Amino acid sequence: MAMSDPLGDMLTRIRNAQHARMSVVLSPASKLRANVLEVLKREGYIRDYTQADVRAGVQELRIELKYHEGQAVIKEIKRVSKPGRRVYTKIKDLPKFYNGLGISILSTPRGVMSDAEARAANVGGEVLCRIF
Repeated sequence: MAMSDPLGDMLTRIRNAQHARMSVVLSPASKLRANVLEVLKREGYIRDYTQADVRAGVQELRIELKYHEGQAVIKEIKRVSKPGRRVYTKIKDLPKFYNGLGISILSTPRGVMSDAEARAANVGGEVLCRIF
């Protein structure tokens, strides 16, 4: 059966793995998922990620989670725009998340970027998720 929300599935895998204190989590690969993970890596929420072939035509993302003094770096990870309800925003209407301590990840015409990068580029788009 086809998955209706692949990005939501990856975020849930990360959330569950951090609650279980796992150091690595696996997720099926896609360009959108890899772009979101690149933003998380740039912002310091995950250690790293790699993409590997499982078998011919099937790839998998290996995500290395990050902990600080025994606590998970990601306190909250929430999907905002869902398949049944897309959430778009102009850059001037994008609110700060946890008073600027958290980030929002946006899919813009210039690619997937954090809210700070989108403000610097002065471009809005679809709010994919929020992380604190």
